[in-house]
Amino acid sequence: MQKKIETVKTLLDAIPFIKTYNKEIVVIKYGGSAQTSPQLKEKFAEDILLMYLIGMRPVVVHGGGHKITEMLDALNIDTKFIDGQRVTTKEVMRIAEMILSGEINKEIVSLLNSYGAKAIGVSGKDAHFITAKAKDFAKWGLTGNITNVKPEVIKNLIAEKFIPVIAPIAAGEELGHPGFNINADLCASYVAKAIGAKKIIFLTDTAGVLNNDKELLRTLSKKDVDTLKADGTIHGGMVPKVDACLEAIEGGVEKAHIIDGRVEHSMLLEILTSEGVGTQISL
Repeated sequence: MQKKIETVKTLLDAIPFIKTYNKEIVVIKYGGSAQTSPQLKEKFAEDILLMYLIGMRPVVVHGGGHKITEMLDALNIDTKFIDGQRVTTKEVMRIAEMILSGEINKEIVSLLNSYGAKAIGVSGKDAHFITAKAKDFAKWGLTGNITNVKPEVIKNLIAEKFIPVIAPIAAGEELGHPGFNINADLCASYVAKAIGAKKIIFLTDTAGVLNNDKELLRTLSKKDVDTLKADGTIHGGMVPKVDACLEAIEGGVEKAHIIDGRVEHSMLLEILTSEGVGTQISL
């Protein structure tokens, strides 16, 4: 009986947060181990379904760099990275779109629908709702910077009770353009600010942003982030994540979080508990 009472108390403790996020858009950048572990995939689907059922409006943006690299290796196509970003040749672009839009996106959509959600997959090419230009064509090829997001496309899907699942592929502005490969973290941020999300969550393979002693930094301001980037504490793959957080909150998103996607139900722990998890970044 005591265990049942504790369960009820946990549910009651979540009520203020359910009220806060009812009918609010929450963008989730889905990647890392959470996207590759079969068990964590199931927990992710459960979390998204619960968010959906209690009145939140989840929007998922996913990555897939590991699977793209696997396919390129299998096809003996060279791939290289500069400053942590993939150089996207036309050949690499074809594979990236095939994996992101054709394989990973549909897998996530099918998983969510199997759990009873109402998910639908799109890429930025659909209705040209994300357009981009080359970041630096001579250096990165078809790796792009987003120039525009049409919020009405995603808002219309949300209004029809869908959970949008977005592949980070953008359309080019010229007729017949092959499109652009977009950093999934920044894609999530641009989408979040365009559609008026209240919160954005980045699932990663670390507890959050760590200091040099590997201790979790629970809250960071923009000034803190700039200092930690300058001294090398924030480096490598964490740089685009904190940049994406700042991009989102500077664009009007209230809260941005980097959390550990390896922890079961970490999204619910962040959203529905007062302690939260991971690192929150603010202005």
